[in-house]
Amino acid sequence: MTPKTTRRAFLATSIAVAGGIVGTAALKQNQTPAESSPPVTATMPERELGSTGVRLPILGLGGAGQTPLSWEKAEDKAIALIQKALDLGIRHFDTGASYGPSEDYLGKVLPAHRTRLFLSSKTAIRDRDGAWRELERSLKRLNTDYLDLWQLHHVSFEQELDEIFGRGGAIHALEEAKQQKLVRFVGITGHHEPAIIAEGLRRYAFDTTLIPVNAADKHHPRPFIPAVLPVARQKKVGVIAMKVPAYGRLFKPGVLDGMHQALGYSLSVPGVDCAVIAAENPAQLESNVKVAQVFQLFAETAIAEIEQRTAAAWEDNTFFRAWT
Repeated sequence: MTPKTTRRAFLATSIAVAGGIVGTAALKQNQTPAESSPPVTATMPERELGSTGVRLPILGLGGAGQTPLSWEKAEDKAIALIQKALDLGIRHFDTGASYGPSEDYLGKVLPAHRTRLFLSSKTAIRDRDGAWRELERSLKRLNTDYLDLWQLHHVSFEQELDEIFGRGGAIHALEEAKQQKLVRFVGITGHHEPAIIAEGLRRYAFDTTLIPVNAADKHHPRPFIPAVLPVARQKKVGVIAMKVPAYGRLFKPGVLDGMHQALGYSLSVPGVDCAVIAAENPAQLESNVKVAQVFQLFAETAIAEIEQRTAAAWEDNTFFRAWT
């Protein structure tokens, strides 16, 4: 067998052994109606993700941060949260290889519903071989034979771009995985320096980008929205918003009133297709979904008011910009 065939066969065998999964076709044949169509209590608006042809609900579930999905020894809470997300109509689940047990937890629940979901993960490895090894691990932990979206995680510096796109860089793993249909789409993420993400989009035809989009970002000296969104729009790249409530800091007294303002603002920014937000518990997740269900585009006056309310608190609400 060729190296590519060997890798593909290895992955399929490993996943089958780990989770009893032998491929997408087998999933479709073996699912019962209850497995393939979990109950949905209401619907959320949907948007197309860039030029992928995929339509997603405007809210997805984040797999890291203030959530049991990334906590050790929290399997019961994590599984309850994942099941609640399915019941509420969440179809977009975002995780990462470095998110603690997040991939393992998702891999215990999502396989039975796999064909109707959009599952994304990430790698922070910058070389081809290391990225391949991490993809293999992610697929096994998630109990799936493909990802809908595989992303370069928290790209922060020009040196990283040079390594990613250089000889033996991680971009070659992304291309090969896409060619082998182990991933459907590829993306780039970052929360440190918008100019780096914009340059990444110029260097390569990514399908998506995951960036901070919140009401405080406007006041940062180097905001993401004006730096990245025009490039994404020109390249027809899907934009996924993260850090929408800034880990809840936007809800401190004197700033915003709640998720309806935070999420409403992010989804009203032209060019943003959807958002992923973590949840601490099922009740919080249900509250977030209810906000998404009734979302309507904000008028310019409402956007200006929210931006004004965050002006004095922008440093507290963009603290993550220091992370690399």
